[in-house]
Amino acid sequence: MKVAKDLVAASATPMVLGILAEGESYGYAILRRINELSGGELDWTEGLLYPLLHRLERLGYSESSWQSVAGERRRKYYRITDKGLAELAEQRRQWDTVTDALKEIWLGLGDRRPLTAIPLECRP
Repeated sequence: MKVAKDLVAASATPMVLGILAEGESYGYAILRRINELSGGELDWTEGLLYPLLHRLERLGYSESSWQSVAGERRRKYYRITDKGLAELAEQRRQWDTVTDALKEIWLGLGDRRPLTAIPLECRP
């Protein structure tokens, strides 16, 4: 299954901020984590990730620094800022609202009955 580009774009910021809230990371590791979290359904490219990481830095949601690891090439590590944590909390609030609404809709569809409002006086 391929996830629609609109859904990938809408979820990209909270996903990357959430990963950075777990701890600092570098680009390739972020790509691997997204792939792992989605069971391989989200296979992001560097062309999607790096412009997003640069935008998060410009907005003050993340910071970066170059680090060297013995026997490996230098990597640019990203970490979330306090402003990024606040944005992540707001993004989570918004996503909770959307997913709660979708669950209500989909649960109703699962009954195979038309979705109708139940008058307050008829509720148990």
